[in-house]
Amino acid sequence: MLWTPGTIYREDPFLKERDLEDAILTVAPALFGENRMYLDTKRLMGGRGQIRNIPDGYLIDLTSNREPKLYMVENELAAHDPLRHIAVQILQFSLSFESSPNLVKQIVKDAVRAMPQAIAQCSTYVLQHGFENIDVLLERMIYGRNAFNALVIIDNLYEELEKVLISRFKFPVEIITLERFKGPQDEHIFRFEPFLADLTANNSVSTTDKSETIKIDPSDIDTIVVPAREDGFNDVFIAEQRWHHVRIHSSMIPKIKYVAVYRVAPISAITHIAPVSSIEQWQDTAKYVLNFSEPALPIKPLELVTNGRVKALQASRYTSKARLEQAKTMDDVF
Repeated sequence: MLWTPGTIYREDPFLKERDLEDAILTVAPALFGENRMYLDTKRLMGGRGQIRNIPDGYLIDLTSNREPKLYMVENELAAHDPLRHIAVQILQFSLSFESSPNLVKQIVKDAVRAMPQAIAQCSTYVLQHGFENIDVLLERMIYGRNAFNALVIIDNLYEELEKVLISRFKFPVEIITLERFKGPQDEHIFRFEPFLADLTANNSVSTTDKSETIKIDPSDIDTIVVPAREDGFNDVFIAEQRWHHVRIHSSMIPKIKYVAVYRVAPISAITHIAPVSSIEQWQDTAKYVLNFSEPALPIKPLELVTNGRVKALQASRYTSKARLEQAKTMDDVF
């Protein structure tokens, strides 16, 4: 349950997939964040004689100035034996995406045309970033190598499913958990972690000597910063030249070239960085190990600012090596 002094909200599981889809539409602005558009369209993909299937929707991600992305979305209830079903669906989506890119483009284009807000956002992006038109923008997202991205939205994520999704596919598969609760007046509230929250959270970075905000483009991210206690820092980060048991968004894995370490109190600073040689699944879990290509090197400590904008790291966050090199404090890193 969720409890407040005045109200108790009890779990209210989705009974039908359509209920989950309606909830997604209700919370979409907060669930997906700024500069992302969820297209609730269901149309058959795949040509005659090929694998044919129907995604539950599409997500257009325009948060990057240089790397617009398209995600195929699968909405699923945990009660429907999702392990096999989701894995098969996502594989079929990827095959249809590769074999019928023209059809995917037409489906997404028609869905955008049906949403005035989507047309407006795409048109603005086209003008600001030098695309000839929306067709060219869609082609950038759909054609070419490594263009396929999947997003699974589920009401309850089991570790076994998460392990399968990170170990069986070579393309990015992001996962969102969306839960529903009901209050005494039958009102609903929802619990979820917004899409790529720890990525978009550091899109706005204020400098220590300027009042304006500097945008970090997601395409610039090449570094993950991990929090560590002293024993883990000395025994693993330094001695073993790796860092394990790390949660990483699958779409971030190809980008990560460096790992930096934030050493918790009393040090409270980022102090070392190492190049990453490989990222692998960690011991049959839903987490990863980052292996270093050479020993970690010390950098000028980037300290946590008292009452600053950035708080002590409790989990990994993303940034760029260039920003680390230019930063004076933690407030400049994220």
